[in-house]
Amino acid sequence: MTIHSQATVDRLGGMGKVEFIALMAALMALNALAIDIMLPGLQQIGAALGVENENHRQYVVSAYLFGFGISQLAYGPISDRFGRRRPMLFGLVVYVLASLAAVAVPSFGGLLALRFLQGVGSAAMRVITISIVRDIYGGRAMAEVMSLIMMVFMVVPVIAPGTGQVILFFGDWHLIFLFMAVVATAIGIWMYVRIPETLSPTDVRPLTVGGVLTGFRIVLTNRLALCYAIASMFIFGALFGFINSAQQVYVGIYDLGAWFALAFAAIGALMALSSFVNATLVGRFGMRRLSHASLLGFIAINFVWLCVQALGPQPMPFFLFLSFFALSMFQFGWIGSNFNSLAMEPLGHVAGTASSVLGFMGTFGGAAIGAMIGQAYDGTALPMVAGFFAVSIIGLVFVLIGERGKLFRSQNPPV
Repeated sequence: MTIHSQATVDRLGGMGKVEFIALMAALMALNALAIDIMLPGLQQIGAALGVENENHRQYVVSAYLFGFGISQLAYGPISDRFGRRRPMLFGLVVYVLASLAAVAVPSFGGLLALRFLQGVGSAAMRVITISIVRDIYGGRAMAEVMSLIMMVFMVVPVIAPGTGQVILFFGDWHLIFLFMAVVATAIGIWMYVRIPETLSPTDVRPLTVGGVLTGFRIVLTNRLALCYAIASMFIFGALFGFINSAQQVYVGIYDLGAWFALAFAAIGALMALSSFVNATLVGRFGMRRLSHASLLGFIAINFVWLCVQALGPQPMPFFLFLSFFALSMFQFGWIGSNFNSLAMEPLGHVAGTASSVLGFMGTFGGAAIGAMIGQAYDGTALPMVAGFFAVSIIGLVFVLIGERGKLFRSQNPPV
């Protein structure tokens, strides 16, 4: 099926491709918004709530990611039983209520609990959005649509830190949570009005212990899907590791101050460009060729970066640091959406459960890896760069296992 087919338009209740991609990206972007808009306010949050250890401020990000990761396991089976719309709306309500409650939270522990709950709500958008896309598209068409969604999605890291910084000019960090609640409410209304139910009646699965375990077994015993999910988990660990320590690197090491948001946005813009280029090329070259080549490029760039970081002057000149980081993240933009599509491709008949299991692995595992990288911060960028290189090597190992030792295949290897 192509993304221009009349059947697709009919199944989406007449919604056009542009609006569909925009809405799916907006739903997924609520996750990125909840992470990136907080970064300029971490120092203020720590000061206001009595957080003395500056590394502990990273828990504002980690608590959200853990809630986001764990709860994905529930949304998949639920959406395979009750459809996509109702669980999505439930998640949006949880996200909004947690954001509003954070406006009045009196303690750092209470804030972390609400961030965990906010992540629980946001998980619905991640799992069910990908399930909706898989309900409609498959193969290279899915990879193309996911790349376009990721391109729009990547606009959020470009503007979110700057948005958070602007909000802080007019008030304190509480206003950031109020802003998130308003944005999520608007997107929720859009989704409620425009997205029909996309789960086919023939794909409805029973919500029983046996049915859920069967779905999990189908996902976890598919070697290709599992290996790409684990590879994605480690690669995303690099991104989460940077997000956790971004404020310390940009402000603590390079003293960017308010320019932190601009530097962060520049990388996000490059990743958006990377996703757009991937969308234009994936139909011609295929998911494997693009993602495998970019993974090898990711490893090579990170190795050179690590050598320069370890052996060169400390700190590395900012322009050089940003250049290495930009080159690395451009490769990341080709890896993420293609690995996800490769993992989902053989699991269309259990798309909700597959999205939840793979999402749990990628987010919860990636958050744990990212937390370890972030907590290793020692006043230099060396732990972060070393973490980037380590996870890229591990990612390659699992891709080779999934592909039975051969990269750049044009078809799935035998199971």
